[in-house]
Amino acid sequence: MDKKLIIDIAYLLAAVSFIYGLKMLSHPKTARNGNMIASLGMLIAIVATVFLGTELDFKWIGVAMVIGSIIGAFFAMRVEMTQMPQLVAIFNGFGGGASALVASSEFLKTGVDSSLFLIISITLSVLVGTLTFTGSFIAFGKLQGLVTTKPVTFPGQQLLNAALAIVMFSAAYMIPTYGMNSFYVILTLSALLGILLVIPIGGADMPVVISLLNSYSGIAAAMTGFVLYATGANIDPSLPEEVRLALESNKSAGNALIICGSLVGASGMILTQIMCKGMNRSLANVIFGAVGGEDGGAASGEGQQLNIKSYSTEEAAMIFDAAEKIIVVPGYGLAVAQAQHAVREVAEFLEGKGKNVLYAIHPVAGRMPGHMNVLLAEANISYEQLKDLDEINPEFEDCDVALVLGANDVVNPAARTETSSPIYGMPILNVDKARTVMVNKRSMNAGFAGIQNELFGYDNTIMIFGDAKDMLTQLLSDLKEL
Repeated sequence: MDKKLIIDIAYLLAAVSFIYGLKMLSHPKTARNGNMIASLGMLIAIVATVFLGTELDFKWIGVAMVIGSIIGAFFAMRVEMTQMPQLVAIFNGFGGGASALVASSEFLKTGVDSSLFLIISITLSVLVGTLTFTGSFIAFGKLQGLVTTKPVTFPGQQLLNAALAIVMFSAAYMIPTYGMNSFYVILTLSALLGILLVIPIGGADMPVVISLLNSYSGIAAAMTGFVLYATGANIDPSLPEEVRLALESNKSAGNALIICGSLVGASGMILTQIMCKGMNRSLANVIFGAVGGEDGGAASGEGQQLNIKSYSTEEAAMIFDAAEKIIVVPGYGLAVAQAQHAVREVAEFLEGKGKNVLYAIHPVAGRMPGHMNVLLAEANISYEQLKDLDEINPEFEDCDVALVLGANDVVNPAARTETSSPIYGMPILNVDKARTVMVNKRSMNAGFAGIQNELFGYDNTIMIFGDAKDMLTQLLSDLKEL
């Protein structure tokens, strides 16, 4: 069989596997298998490139694969679910950086005499890939607490971003004249633009930004696909067979990257739109780094003394015993403590006593950070009990107890009233409407938005401090003793 045909079939199988895997990722029940199928598709593409392509230095390829596998296995085994947003941010950055490196490599091989189409493709790949790389690491820093979670803004920021974009494309136009100097300008300004697009976005909106950067990594891959396709489009028949085969494999690999990259970019943009709707943000504002509430003014909970009422699990157990309708709000604290099984045991005990238990999932918390719906599904909690924001919010007014497990920004009433708050306008779970709100937290530390939650000082709110898993375990014991 013709070698080129084998390569084309392999890339086709890779693309189909990737597409089907992405489809399965749309639901928690099939997400695990979808991830495996998409990974298989990537493996097929790698094998086709390495073993069916041109003569390559397998020694260095093998070294790279071993190092990459070790790093991947380390992250897979060590990273907690609550750190998934940070991990996704880093991987987005590496994906964008890899695309930029491939495009840069092709530019170094083709030189300044490249076609206009190839120069444009290289410029776009380097631009999107590099800004994804630097922007992703800024997002990681904000989520990890290494960079301030507050928006970093200055006068004329948007005009500066626009000016940088104009200069970059002007530099691309000047590549035939100035060569590598123009290319270095594009690379440097792309890196700077990635930083400038992310630093004005506050910590509360990072989940939206992570999703957008995921889309950018796919777009960068698609642009790199155009680069590879262009290098293999016009092949001189007089070239040696191995060289011609190399260029033809570039064309096939480019097609695969265009398809897969476009899928990742499109799916990431759809998810970003969903996240924007859940956060009541404009997609255009997210893209251009203009997300969050108005600057200035006092943030929620700052400058005021909250009247905190701390309760024991014994006191909480008596309140639960008298309740009929209970809504659990899983948050970051539940994910950190890995308390999904403990909350299921408490819920099953309460249900056994004839009480109605539901779970409120915020549209953002259901995806990041910690993927609450996935955690609860892992504990075999019925999907019928998991209610999204629009469905569950009317239920709070008729709720006896709302149990908030580590959630912060998504239950902060400041989102409704405080125009100066970075979360203003974000749809929240109306837990404050419940007759009694029980909030379990390790401490009074603020959430991703960096602001205190005024809910904690409400008359109908009681605090139960401590690890979520330990608290729920003790609560179950106290309930059984009643």
